[in-house]
Amino acid sequence: MNGELKIADFGWSVHAPNSRRTTMCGTLDYLPPEMVEGRDHSKDVDLWSLGVLCYEFLVGVPPFEDHTSHKATYRRIAKIDLKFPDYVSPEAKDLIKKLLVKEPEKRLRLSGVMSHEFIIKYNS
Repeated sequence: MNGELKIADFGWSVHAPNSRRTTMCGTLDYLPPEMVEGRDHSKDVDLWSLGVLCYEFLVGVPPFEDHTSHKATYRRIAKIDLKFPDYVSPEAKDLIKKLLVKEPEKRLRLSGVMSHEFIIKYNS
């Protein structure tokens, strides 16, 4: 394994690299704005999910979780209502904020993730 952690959940996966999808599927807390708003979506949803996972690994809860209702969680996702505890480092915040971007095409690409200062700092 070489100290690598691999996470996979293929329950809702689709291999369609050149197409846009319109179905809404997945776990509520991980849905990107384009799914919540019923817009077409592409593989860029995976970049959003990576940002949600990074946040959850550091904080212990999903970033947009709202216990009052599913509708409230949807609203927080659509507005990118993102709050960080004080103990999250500036580098981690920067990475997560660059992944949790409303416009899918503006999300940090995987190459940018791998060269981000937060990743480089801990990938030695």
